Amino acid sequence: MKTDLIVILSQREIEKMRQAGRLAAKLLQHLEPMVKPGVTTLELNDEAERWTQAHGAKSAPLNYKGFPKSICTSVNEVICHGIPNAKQILRDGDIINIDVTPIVEGYHGDTSKTFIVGNAAPKVKKLVEVTQECLNLGIAEVKPGAKIGDIGAAIQEYAEAQGFSVVRDFVGHGISNIFHTAPDVPHYGTRGKGKRLRPGMVFTIEPMINEGTYEVEMLADGWTAVTRDRKLSAQFEHTIVVTDDGVEVLTLPELE
Repeated sequence: MKTDLIVILSQREIEKMRQAGRLAAKLLQHLEPMVKPGVTTLELNDEAERWTQAHGAKSAPLNYKGFPKSICTSVNEVICHGIPNAKQILRDGDIINIDVTPIVEGYHGDTSKTFIVGNAAPKVKKLVEVTQECLNLGIAEVKPGAKIGDIGAAIQEYAEAQGFSVVRDFVGHGISNIFHTAPDVPHYGTRGKGKRLRPGMVFTIEPMINEGTYEVEMLADGWTAVTRDRKLSAQFEHTIVVTDDGVEVLTLPELE
């Protein structure tokens, strides 16, 4: 159950989050070569579940509040929480956000990335590149004493300057041995507003950036969120911890 209480994680807990974050990053890396025309989103889901189990972890999304699959696969106009299925076949020029959250020894590693399927138009590439930079700019605001509003303001300023919009209906969130907890981390906002950041706070930053309007429509399945104008949406996500002198990204892929 989500509360307003922000929990400061211990060093032991942060190390658990590092382990979960590293596995989440590895899972995305494992799935990346599969993202090509002709592959179904169900195939991505089933491989993610197989790989997660093989690494002694669990898929947090599976059966979470009734969600039926192990990952979220959000294609083109789907903003988030797309449900993998056998009839959804990736095509050249599509974009797909894959959102994974393995649980390792009770702790959640939550990360997502938008992949381009095959070759995409320049405007599509721009949306994906801007969204990734929005995440980078949001993370760069994180340090002790900063405010949550600083994160959203940096993201919103950049996205809107590039001609895109920022989704309001879904936000980043605290995460630990609980999937979703305080604080909420909006990807829009005002500098100097919101909760003050303190060392040991762990949360996700996961901007959803739209080609057109930021307005959202929910599909009948109760999960899939799409852009109201059916234009494209992209998303990138990392789990981070506030450190004594800045920020550590817990879901970065390890360098070979």
